[in-house]
Amino acid sequence: MPERFFDLAENMQSGNWDLGDPLDEQGQEVEDPWMFRAGRTVQVTGRLTIPIDEPGRRLDFCTAGIGATPIVHVRIASIFTELAPGDVQLIPVDIKGHLDQYLMLVATKLIRCIDDKASREVLYWKPEDERPDKLGQYRAVAGMRIDRSKVGDAKVFRTWGWKIALIVSEDIKQALERAKATGVRFREV
Repeated sequence: MPERFFDLAENMQSGNWDLGDPLDEQGQEVEDPWMFRAGRTVQVTGRLTIPIDEPGRRLDFCTAGIGATPIVHVRIASIFTELAPGDVQLIPVDIKGHLDQYLMLVATKLIRCIDDKASREVLYWKPEDERPDKLGQYRAVAGMRIDRSKVGDAKVFRTWGWKIALIVSEDIKQALERAKATGVRFREV
């Protein structure tokens, strides 16, 4: 039986903290906050700081800012480095007002694996949408399913055309659950 995969997202609940866009060493928002979910290694100069837009309960896994950048506590970052060392880049970040160690989790693989027929609904950008920069890419994906035969040995990756999805293997899901990681939500894909 092929391995199962899950879309890992933040379990948003009232009372949890809400993190803002990453800031560079000069306190300016990074120019391209979406680069952290592009499915490739990123180059960062200097240490990044993540502001807290809304105070609340700290989480082991959450997303920051408009780019929905995954931020993980060092306690669960080790799960990713142990189980998927070739699939992730971990970038140390400071969270304003907190001494705990947090890291930005960057999935370094981008895989064209969305199964259009098995997914509940997929919509593509069309010429009439007047977005030539997005033509042919996914506009929406509901009830996403992936073709596991296209994943290879990846355990953490982004899906081509729908980079908001952060996909993890079942063993990573189970390890996060055993660690009682806060802030995680899984949907099988």
